[in-house]
Amino acid sequence: MSSRPKITICMGSSCFARGNEKNVTLCEEFLAERGLVDEVDVELAASLCTGNCAQGPVVIVNDRVYTQVDRGLMRDILEETFK
Repeated sequence: MSSRPKITICMGSSCFARGNEKNVTLCEEFLAERGLVDEVDVELAASLCTGNCAQGPVVIVNDRVYTQVDRGLMRDILEETFK
C-alpha cells in the first residue's frame, strides 16, 4: 500500500456540472507549483459515486469524503494534505 496521499475527484455528471472540472485544474496546478506531481496518486474516477450526488462536487482524500467542494475548499484541502 502506498504511503502517498490519494486524491479521487469524482467526474460523474453531477459533480462535473457542479465544478469538479475546475477542481481538477486547481489540483494539477497546486501540485505542479509545489513540485509534488510525483508525490501523489491522483485518480479521476468517471464512474465513482458515493451516493452524495446532491452534495457534490465530491472529492475524496485518503478515504475521507468532502462534499460541496468549491475552489476555495479544494485549495484548503490541498494545503491541509500537503503541509
